[in-house]
Amino acid sequence: MSQSAINSAALILNAIRHPVIMVDTDGRIVFANADAEDFFRSSASLLSRDPIERFVPFGSPLITLINQVRERRAPFNEYRVDISSPRLGTDRLVDLHASPIAEIPGAVVVMFQERSMADKIDRQMTHRGAARSVTGLAAMLAHEIKNPLSGIRGAAQLLETAVGDEDRALTRLIQDETDRIVSLVDRMEIFSDERPIDRHPVNIHVVLDHVKAIARNGFASRIKIVEDYDPSLPPVFANRDQLIQVFLNLVKNAAEALGNEPSGEITLSTAFRPGMRIAVPGTQDRISLPLEFCVHDNGPGVKEDIRPILFDPFISTKQNGSGLGLALVAKIVGEHGGVIECDSTGRGTTFRILMPTWREPRGGAERDYQEFTT
Repeated sequence: MSQSAINSAALILNAIRHPVIMVDTDGRIVFANADAEDFFRSSASLLSRDPIERFVPFGSPLITLINQVRERRAPFNEYRVDISSPRLGTDRLVDLHASPIAEIPGAVVVMFQERSMADKIDRQMTHRGAARSVTGLAAMLAHEIKNPLSGIRGAAQLLETAVGDEDRALTRLIQDETDRIVSLVDRMEIFSDERPIDRHPVNIHVVLDHVKAIARNGFASRIKIVEDYDPSLPPVFANRDQLIQVFLNLVKNAAEALGNEPSGEITLSTAFRPGMRIAVPGTQDRISLPLEFCVHDNGPGVKEDIRPILFDPFISTKQNGSGLGLALVAKIVGEHGGVIECDSTGRGTTFRILMPTWREPRGGAERDYQEFTT
């Protein structure tokens, strides 16, 4: 094979947005594309120094799969393989696709397809179902609880004028607690709002700058906020006020996670990821979600047992939290056709939102939006 052909092959493999490696007959990684270097957290030259066993957990099915391909000289696939390790990180669930190379005896090419994103999207569908359950509960609570609470509060106000100073504190407590319950019910009523969203092309950087200004002048005044924006990003098809609500909630959570940590830092980032597409349940359509918006903090992270249910209603890591903030965030993102995920370790937490983009309409905004994203 000529050098130009080899160079062309390398360019093609580097363009594939999945880790791809070639293992020789001695088990060494003799080629790794750019994504494989990121995946294994090592350069191609470092990967080639040691057998692949050094880079995956002991007894990994990957080694068995490579040996099977060599013995039978045929391609094989292995699905949902956990290759988590201290080197590769946690939650590294992958699908493996391995094939022999006829021209190089004993050599095997392996492509890794990470399952974490697909699994998180599946959980996103569950979050939406949970939010719909809260919708019915919110509608019932608004009708059945708020009216009696008004009567209780009114009675407490009347009692306040007729009791002594010692008992007046109790009447104030009754009013404060009824106000707190009404506030909680009001927040839950948001879930029962099924009106169509008024959406327009929105510059996400204007939204993030607005959220950053609120944070710096309030709850995050002592925390460093870093921007890592892609200035060429196209608009997102969304409701500006709801996006502000989403990112304000995420930034506030990040600030509360950092507390008074002197080295605390929040990073707001945007990027274009053209390879992300998800299937629409019940149809043959696939929606492209190329816009990636992240809120990252370098706090202590979310407890491992909470992470899978973090977006469920009434789940909170705060002592007095209602557990509705992130559930509402998931609902808003879902109604905009996007997904949200959380990656958290002991070194920090990243909330990542993937959303569709916007194109100038040719005959109706909604129709063109669907044409562009499917």
